[in-house]
Amino acid sequence: MATADRFMNATDRPTDELIDRMRSGDTDALAEVFSQCQDRLRRIIRFRLDYRIAGRISDSDVLQESYLAAAKRLQHFAADSEMDPFLWLRLITSQKLVDLHRQHVAAERRDVRREISIADQPMSAATSVAIAAHLIGGDPTASKLLEQAERINRLEQTLNEMDATDREVIALRHFEELSNVETAAVLGIEPPAASKRYVRAMRRLSELMASLQPSQSE
Repeated sequence: MATADRFMNATDRPTDELIDRMRSGDTDALAEVFSQCQDRLRRIIRFRLDYRIAGRISDSDVLQESYLAAAKRLQHFAADSEMDPFLWLRLITSQKLVDLHRQHVAAERRDVRREISIADQPMSAATSVAIAAHLIGGDPTASKLLEQAERINRLEQTLNEMDATDREVIALRHFEELSNVETAAVLGIEPPAASKRYVRAMRRLSELMASLQPSQSE
């Protein structure tokens, strides 16, 4: 069985030869490609993992679970000749985050952090929550946790005023650090449209943050 330790240090993008081997069902090729993508996947996990359960799940745990899920679904990648390997692994990782979030919510519904509902979002990858949590930042103690949750709640409600696609463009480009082409592929739009949306969305985000500045400085 592969472990997360196998997925360290590689930084090169997958070659066509590796991708072809993946499409043929070669699990060694999958492990190598996963290794090459793992730093980018870890960044996505750290952004998308719901801050309320981040203390119970490590990014390495999610990477491990995501690799095992990818190995089980390798034939699905082979069936789509146009799928980019990184975007495929990103999709699987995002799905694993949703699964882990649901498991922890079901197990610990009475946790004080869970009682601070943030728009009752069912997915750990809820974009407004993820953006809000990262913009608020910090590593609060238990005594500060409710205050942080309230601040995130205020910012999340403000972010929900944005167009949903604009929020995703910010998440993908600014926080996940996807390229414009990758962002366009994830959203199913053309790259020029994705680029224009990003500029517009960042301008709108700056306006929203400025409008919240007085309440966040209290």
